[in-house]
Amino acid sequence: MKQIASRDNATFKHLRALSEDARARRESGTTLLDGAHLVGVAIERGAHLRRIAVTARSLDNPEVFNLLSLADPTCERLELSDSLLHILSPVDAANGIVAEVEIPPPRGDAEEGDILVLAGVQDAGNLGTLLRTAAAAGIVRAWLSPDCAQVWSPKVLRAGMGAHFYLDIADRVEISDRLCEFSGQIVATALADRAQSIYALDLSKPTAWIFGSEGQGVPKPLLERADALALIPMPGGMESLNVAAAAAVCLFEQVRQRGLHSCS
Repeated sequence: MKQIASRDNATFKHLRALSEDARARRESGTTLLDGAHLVGVAIERGAHLRRIAVTARSLDNPEVFNLLSLADPTCERLELSDSLLHILSPVDAANGIVAEVEIPPPRGDAEEGDILVLAGVQDAGNLGTLLRTAAAAGIVRAWLSPDCAQVWSPKVLRAGMGAHFYLDIADRVEISDRLCEFSGQIVATALADRAQSIYALDLSKPTAWIFGSEGQGVPKPLLERADALALIPMPGGMESLNVAAAAAVCLFEQVRQRGLHSCS
């Protein structure tokens, strides 16, 4: 295992760039996974790890040691000092392991089944939670507009809790053009005259779900493309929900309806 103790080391500089710079991630086609959970999910889902970096102290952790043994033999193993690892993994609960992973390209499968469509979601925590919720609800594809947060950033990855490796993610997508390829129904969330309660909609069909930015909501051109507009009844008097909370209500109402259909 190669040992690195200097900030001037070229490999460390590369890993630091991945942790901080969207351009570095795009140019290399890789990103940085922070923590044993994300590294474990990536290995389990067959993602290609280029490097794993650990501290000497973390080798006493059976989970970390096991991940080193499970990674592909071609994956480079590195040992970093505690101070260098902390630069790459600044979260309080960091457990002494990070990994460089290749960003999987969109598969480009036939446009069928459900799709999570995100337009202008800029908060990293919300974006990661949206992906996590979609994966939990059984959605396997996500399209992100160019003005969304950088989906493969470490912050979004942490919030996604491994969902990235369950989804076919296409970012920087021109949403209006892509929706022309979709044969199912298009549903957007909105407070508008023609909006219906989410509980009144038939969600048994393949659906492209459009959720918009935290402040502005779904852009008007996409609202006009939607076959149905959905609103969530809020008897408590609040004007709106966090976008990730709204998505959870919508997607799991679809899960509920399909469960009822499958039992009938």
